[in-house]
Amino acid sequence: MHMPSITANYLAVLALIYAALALEVIRLRRSSKAPFSDGGNEHLRCAIRAHGNFMEYVPIITLMVALLEMSGASTSRVHALMGALVLSRLLHPIGMYATPGSLRFAICRSGSIVITIGLLIICALTILSRLPWASFADEIADQAIATVQFLHVIHVILTL
Repeated sequence: MHMPSITANYLAVLALIYAALALEVIRLRRSSKAPFSDGGNEHLRCAIRAHGNFMEYVPIITLMVALLEMSGASTSRVHALMGALVLSRLLHPIGMYATPGSLRFAICRSGSIVITIGLLIICALTILSRLPWASFADEIADQAIATVQFLHVIHVILTL
């Protein structure tokens, strides 16, 4: 097992994006004089959601990719997963600020959703596939067969 250095480098880039999103929320709060909520400002509402959406998805996906990297996933796979995460996190705020119904809105919002949910599923299934499910299932099956055979022997003895 080794340190997830590839994931760490991408996480540093993601931290800078997160800082930019946070600074945009702060800027809009100050200019709108809205210390809480969005004060009815649509741009502030979009900035808050872009910031919140980032925080909702980046930690879990990054953690899963780091675990995969630590367990020996190929460097190209780690780069692909983290590169896709960076792309999705750049697309999302662009889509948030686009006019609803516009091509930019559709491409950026849909693209970020598809990439993000895809990453969640791919990482989760990859981690699950690396667990020793086969040996666990075999052990449970052996125990079930032994139990059935034991019950059969008891049944034979009791019906003599």
